[in-house]
Amino acid sequence: MSNRGYLIRDQFAIHFITFAIIQWVDIFTKKEHADIVVESLKFCHKTKGLKIHAWCIMSNHVHLIVSTSEPNRLSDVLRDFKKFTSSPIIKSISENPKKVGKAGCYGYLKRWDKRIREIDHQFLQQDNHPVECMSNEILDSKMYYLHQTR
Repeated sequence: MSNRGYLIRDQFAIHFITFAIIQWVDIFTKKEHADIVVESLKFCHKTKGLKIHAWCIMSNHVHLIVSTSEPNRLSDVLRDFKKFTSSPIIKSISENPKKVGKAGCYGYLKRWDKRIREIDHQFLQQDNHPVECMSNEILDSKMYYLHQTR
């Protein structure tokens, strides 16, 4: 999923996850884009067994406290979540580039992506900085952080 320091080792443990937009572009300032994240979370909960313990959508990133149970591996569910989220948002931005807010945001995302790999677009950073919540203290601190985030 990312470099060796950011692997999800226990696929069924509760994890604090952060998904950031490439270059921290403020995409989620538009309600329609944040709504896509919510719908993707609902879809993964309903069809992929994602257990959502807490979540927060910021202007340019998303925090989740999530887990799964067998047979659903957390890495697989998060991969699908990113796909279900990225594709419709990229489509929305490409169809309404002026609606995004920042002038040229769509073009910027497209240019940035071409420096990374040869696909049409990249929307979310490839890593997600998972933190396994191995104790109640870690889980409580991450929950507290989410509740303080605005």
